[in-house]
Amino acid sequence: MELVEIKQELDKMAKRLADFRGSLDLDAKRARIAELDEVMSNPSFWNDQQAAQKTINEANGLKELVQAFDKNEESLENAEVSYELVKEENDEDLREELENEAQSLTEALNQFELFILLSEPYDKNNAILELHPGAGGTESQDWANMLLRLYTRWAESKGFKVETLDYLPGEEAGVKSVTLLIKGHNAYGYLKAEKGVHRLVRISPFDSSGRRHTSFVSCDVTPELDDDIDIEINTEDLKIDTYRSSGAGGQHVNTTDSAVRITHLPTNTVVTCQSERSQIKNRDQAMKMLKAKLYQLEIEKQQQEMAEIRGEQKEIGWGSQIRSYVFHPYSMVKDHRTDYETGNTQAVMDGEIDNFIDAYLRSVMN
Repeated sequence: MELVEIKQELDKMAKRLADFRGSLDLDAKRARIAELDEVMSNPSFWNDQQAAQKTINEANGLKELVQAFDKNEESLENAEVSYELVKEENDEDLREELENEAQSLTEALNQFELFILLSEPYDKNNAILELHPGAGGTESQDWANMLLRLYTRWAESKGFKVETLDYLPGEEAGVKSVTLLIKGHNAYGYLKAEKGVHRLVRISPFDSSGRRHTSFVSCDVTPELDDDIDIEINTEDLKIDTYRSSGAGGQHVNTTDSAVRITHLPTNTVVTCQSERSQIKNRDQAMKMLKAKLYQLEIEKQQQEMAEIRGEQKEIGWGSQIRSYVFHPYSMVKDHRTDYETGNTQAVMDGEIDNFIDAYLRSVMN
């Protein structure tokens, strides 16, 4: 790399850091760190251990972010000093050293950008992912099954563990609904990009006339919350039903009513779980799922209120179509939020969706 090219790279990195500074509001974060440090220095800080741990976690997260930014900023300043030295000395060894320095800094900024993209509350948590076919019977249920395979393949490629919490098979093919628990670091941070309606256009294998069909599946994603998250749920607001579990193919997993369905009456939120043979364990897991859904509803309510204050017409919720998968008359998968697209539909259906997720996360940050 010529010296002029190294200078161009350094200028690009300086702009990236300036963009990061603008989007992160670092002054506010430093002020918040000072507030938290003062709280933690109080002699009565440990009187409420649960509250204390939350404060420590918040402070550590903010400090990690600010320190990482400061380190990258310092590295860039050092590289710019090195550039001026190489420019004056015209030394080939120093130029090579500067080139390596610039490459290392580029990689560090890429890692920092990923850290920023996944620094929202609960991004690091496991994810609960639900698929629900729209109208269309067997065709849309088969589409749900194709997406089930896609997300399972994607999770496996990340080294994540996939547990089926609930599964209702289709009558002819596919699934009527399925709920997965995807366990892994940043699982929710990645998969929140998939929340919304996924549209398929293809020649249906279930249509003897070979006509083109359009099918829809809604994907809902919530973080699995820790027990220390305070979500108030009144028992009188719950309707709890039990029924017999059934797995793929419709066979009964258990001869007892071990599956659990919980309805939160005020919000009409429904969760089901049949992953365990024990009704008690299924009920515990269903309550975790309900807690996550109610938390998500509260977040979306706050986002909607802020959008109204800012005068934004922002569509929030599972009803917004986010991505189209076209198999006929041409091959294309396109995300309508970011305009990212690819013609390699088979790779996408095999779980290669990282570019879609990355494009979405970057668009949100920007």
